[in-house]
Amino acid sequence: MEKPFVLHMLTTAKNLSPFDVNMAVDAGWVTPIPYINVEPSEVRGLVQDVIFSRSPKGLKKTGIFIGGRDTKQAMDMLKTAKNSMVPPFEVSVFADPSGAFTTAAGMVAAVEREMQNKFDSSLQEQNVLILGGTGPVGQVAAVIAAQAGAHVKLVGRQLDKTRRIADLCSQEFGKGEITVDAGADADKAEFMQTTDIVFATGAAGIELLSAELIAAAPQLKVAADVNAVPPAGIAGVDPFHDGDPLPGSGSGAVGIGALAIGNIKYQAQIRLLKKMIDWEEPMYLHYDHAFQVAREYIKAKD
Repeated sequence: MEKPFVLHMLTTAKNLSPFDVNMAVDAGWVTPIPYINVEPSEVRGLVQDVIFSRSPKGLKKTGIFIGGRDTKQAMDMLKTAKNSMVPPFEVSVFADPSGAFTTAAGMVAAVEREMQNKFDSSLQEQNVLILGGTGPVGQVAAVIAAQAGAHVKLVGRQLDKTRRIADLCSQEFGKGEITVDAGADADKAEFMQTTDIVFATGAAGIELLSAELIAAAPQLKVAADVNAVPPAGIAGVDPFHDGDPLPGSGSGAVGIGALAIGNIKYQAQIRLLKKMIDWEEPMYLHYDHAFQVAREYIKAKD
C-alpha cells in the first residue's frame, strides 16, 4: 500500500490555524495532523517519534510544520527540530508562526518590485519605517528589509518594548550583522520627513498613518499596509491597491494593500509546502526562504 503524505503540524497555541491546514492540503499534504499547546521542550520527542515511525524512504512523504504566535519561539523550535534528526532518519521542517514569515516576505518583495518598476531603485540604502512594528509581521519585515540593505526603524507606542524588539531583530534574527533602530509612535511625523518606505503592520482596523502625514512626507515612495479591515492602516491605501498612486502624496508615492500582499504571501507559503513534498536533502524553511520564493514568484509573474 502506498504511504500517504503526512504533515505533522505543531503549534504552541490552543488551536491550529485553519488557514495553514487548508494551505497544507492544497499543496498536496493529504493528511495534516494537528498538535496543539505544544511546549518547546516537547519538540525533540515529537520529532523523533515522527522520524522513527517510517523508513528513510517513507520519510520522503513526511514533514513537520511549526506555527504558533511567537517568531523567536518558532525559530528556536525549528532549530531544535533540526538538531533532533538522526540521519538518515530526517524530514523537512517549515516554520511560519501566524503566517508572519510568509506575510512579511510577501510585503517586502512587493515593495521591492515597486521600487524597481516605479523608481528604478532597490531596497539598498532606503529609509524604511515600520509602524506597529513590534508584532510578528513587523519584526520579520524589519529583518528581511535590513538584510536587503535598507535602514530600518521600528515604531511602537511603548518605546522600551520597541527597543527590545529592535534588539531582538538585530541580534537574534540578524546575528549582529544588521541594525534595526527603534522609535516612538509619538515621533512618527518627524520620522516621515526622511522616510522612503512605510510598512503598516499593526492591529487590524487602526489607522497608523494619516493623510496629513502622507501629504507632508517629502520623499515617500512606497507605502504597504497588511490591514484589510477598515479603516486602513495607511490612509488612502485600498486592500486591492497594487502599486496604485497613493492619494494625497506630493512625492508621487504608490500604495500596496493587504490583498495584493496576501496573494504573494499565499504563493510563497504554498510553494514552500510543495517544496517539502519533493526534496532530495531535508530543508529547514523560514523567512529567508519565504522571501526568496516570493521574489521568484514576482519575477516569473512580471
